[in-house]
Amino acid sequence: MSYKFTLNPKYKNFEKNLLNIKEIFHNSKESIHKARNELKIVELNGIKCVVKSFKVPHFINKLAYTFFREGKAKKSYQNAVKLMELGVNTPEPIGIIEFFEGGLLSESYFISVYEPYEFTIREVFHHKVNTYEEILKEFTAFTYDIHQKGVWHTDYSLGNILVTIQNDKFKFSLVDINRMQFKTIPGYEGLTNFNKFWAKDDNDLVIIAKEYARLANLDEKKAIKIVINEAKFLEAKVNLKRKIKGQK
Repeated sequence: MSYKFTLNPKYKNFEKNLLNIKEIFHNSKESIHKARNELKIVELNGIKCVVKSFKVPHFINKLAYTFFREGKAKKSYQNAVKLMELGVNTPEPIGIIEFFEGGLLSESYFISVYEPYEFTIREVFHHKVNTYEEILKEFTAFTYDIHQKGVWHTDYSLGNILVTIQNDKFKFSLVDINRMQFKTIPGYEGLTNFNKFWAKDDNDLVIIAKEYARLANLDEKKAIKIVINEAKFLEAKVNLKRKIKGQK
C-alpha cells in the first residue's frame, strides 16, 4: 500500500500523526458522527482535532479519484485553504493523507483543528434557540457575504453550519466542505442555495428570503417564492426516494 499526504506548513510537526492516522483513528472512542463517513475527536500534539475518515469509494469512483479528479479528503483541504484566504470561517485544516491499493485510491483522512460551537443552524430552525429570528437574519447576511465572495457550498444544509456567540454577535463556520464551487453567484441564483433548509414553519424561510432580498436589492415576493419552492421541491424529491426505498 502506498500513500500521499498534504500538510499545512503551520503544522509540519504533524507528519508522524498523519502516517499513523489509521491506528490513531481506530483507537479513538470519541466518535461525533458516523454515516457514510465518520468523524472522531482526537488530541494530537496537545491540540484538539477532528479526524474525518471518508468511506472507501466504489471501484468507478476509485478510478475517478485516482486519475480524473481530486479525492474528497484533498478537496476538503483545498477548499478549507481557499475559504480561509477569502476570510470565510471554517475549521483550520491541518492535513490529509490518502492510501492507495493496487494503484487506486482507497482510504483517506482529513484532519482539522476542532472548533467549539454552541449549536448548528438545525437547532435554530427547530426553534430550540430563543433568538432564532435574529440568528436567521445574521445567518442570511453571512450567506449573502460568502456569495459575494464567490463561495457556493453545494451541501449547504442544516448540520453543516456551526454557530458560536462572540461579543453578542453570532459567528458562522462552514463544515463538510469537500463539495464546493468558487464562482460568480447572481442574486436570484443565490436564493436557491437555501434549498436544503426545510423548515416546519415556512415563516423561517420567509425571514431568510426577505433579508436576502433586502441585502441583494431583489424583489421580495419573487425571493420568497424561490426560497419556499426550492425547499419544497427538494423535500418532495427526497421523500419520494425514501418511499421508493420503503423508508418512512
